[in-house]
Amino acid sequence: MSDVKEQVRRYIDDNFIMGSGSEQFSDADSLLDLHIVDSTGILELILFLEECFGIQVQDAEMVPENLDSLEAIAAYVGRKRHAQLAA
Repeated sequence: MSDVKEQVRRYIDDNFIMGSGSEQFSDADSLLDLHIVDSTGILELILFLEECFGIQVQDAEMVPENLDSLEAIAAYVGRKRHAQLAA
């Protein structure tokens, strides 16, 4: 799961923080509360998750509980991958 966190952190750093390294955030920090991503950024992040991890994010799954922190994203991607393997 840490691989997911690392890939998502790198994507956020490259695309939202622009590699400045000035915005530090922990795995548990809210990306929305820290204004690292906004509603448009969440959509871009979802496209990245779908392309990078081969998952489909359903409309009902676009909630902060799944996408608001690196920990939440990693857990969500893990659940989606597990469900794909079980299907």
